[in-house]
Amino acid sequence: MSVPPKYRAIGDFHEYYSGTRVAPYLTLFVGGNHEASNHLWELYYGGWVAPNIYYLGAANVVNFGPLRIAGLSGIWSGSDYRKPHSERLPYDFNELKSVYHQRELDVRKLLQVRTQVDVGISHDWPRKVEWQGDYEQLFRVKPFFESDAKTGKLGSPAARYVMERLRPAWWFAAHLHCKFSAIVDYDRDTDTRLGKNSPGSAGILPANEDMRGADEIKSELKIGQPPEADVLPSPEHVRNADEIDLDMDDDGPHTSILVMVTPATNPVHQGDSTEMEGVPSDLRAQLPASFAQPTQAVAAAAPRMSHPEAISNHSTHFLALDKCLPSRKFLQILEVDTISKSSSKAKKLPYRFTYDKEWLAITRAFASINPLTSPIPPDGGESHYQTLIETEEDWVEKNLVEANKMVIPENFELTAPIYDPGVGLHPREHPK
Repeated sequence: MSVPPKYRAIGDFHEYYSGTRVAPYLTLFVGGNHEASNHLWELYYGGWVAPNIYYLGAANVVNFGPLRIAGLSGIWSGSDYRKPHSERLPYDFNELKSVYHQRELDVRKLLQVRTQVDVGISHDWPRKVEWQGDYEQLFRVKPFFESDAKTGKLGSPAARYVMERLRPAWWFAAHLHCKFSAIVDYDRDTDTRLGKNSPGSAGILPANEDMRGADEIKSELKIGQPPEADVLPSPEHVRNADEIDLDMDDDGPHTSILVMVTPATNPVHQGDSTEMEGVPSDLRAQLPASFAQPTQAVAAAAPRMSHPEAISNHSTHFLALDKCLPSRKFLQILEVDTISKSSSKAKKLPYRFTYDKEWLAITRAFASINPLTSPIPPDGGESHYQTLIETEEDWVEKNLVEANKMVIPENFELTAPIYDPGVGLHPREHPK
């Protein structure tokens, strides 16, 4: 887990993992930057981490009754975006960070979705969403956000691509440790869409950080004066000395990087070096060749994508909540009206938790691309993937839908030892 040693303490998740406690409701989540990434990696495509608690994987679309939910894990890092998932256990210092960085391949899959979803979830905020809420109040509560926001560095471009493509009714995020809401209007006038005469009009991204050209981004993403927001950021609070610092992530400064770099060129982080030095190079040299970092290659820019006719929503309600700490605004109960098309069967109670037909087809269409090894093939273009996806949708319909195999099985299994207080966090022996 990527945190300084002082924050490494056992919480209560192990009670849910062991079955001592059970989540009272189906709970879906995406991964962030302070997770047990080695365990979550075992569920790259999604899966149960405990009874009734489901991880959406690196990217996913699932259904709960008539509600269609898309998820994108991780946070943004321009230097890792076009890389494969090359991290191998045991993680060194750089891998402990890069393992939770968003990857273009996972985003590429979500950008192939051509039908409406209801809810989008990401850990990192979609870039520029702050300008579509009460940004003045946000900057009063979090003053150090302002400079990043004005230079187009706050939030994740990848999350923004996906939000702009899917246009869900709601988009939920976290990461920045404050409660904030906004309304993203996809029908703004041209000046607003281009970010003219609006705060933070430097553009969605610093130059070259996107997988497309800057001119293409400006023509697609909407930036403008914020509308009325029904939820304001949390009031300023007294800082808790034990709270994880936002800057503690140590992902380095925001830089504009076009080509992929090898791990050796990643910045060396000086803070929190105690117990974070990584695995010695001589020890790593003894590992099999499959554990080695793949050689990186320059990634080609992706082509522009047309907007699907079946995605017709005009606005998205964005909501981020605060950290789960006393006197903080970390919980809100909402009623979500569905805007996606669903069958009458999906609307029947009790709701079923099911795979998504289109997403399964997308996953099968991309199955030939190994996310672990380099080079990741360049984006083949929307028409190329659509042909593959349509073929795979026919397969899914025949072999899964018609066979009534779309319900996600409740097949959680223990894959690691249950926490033993008598042994503690740092056992001296391997599990037996």
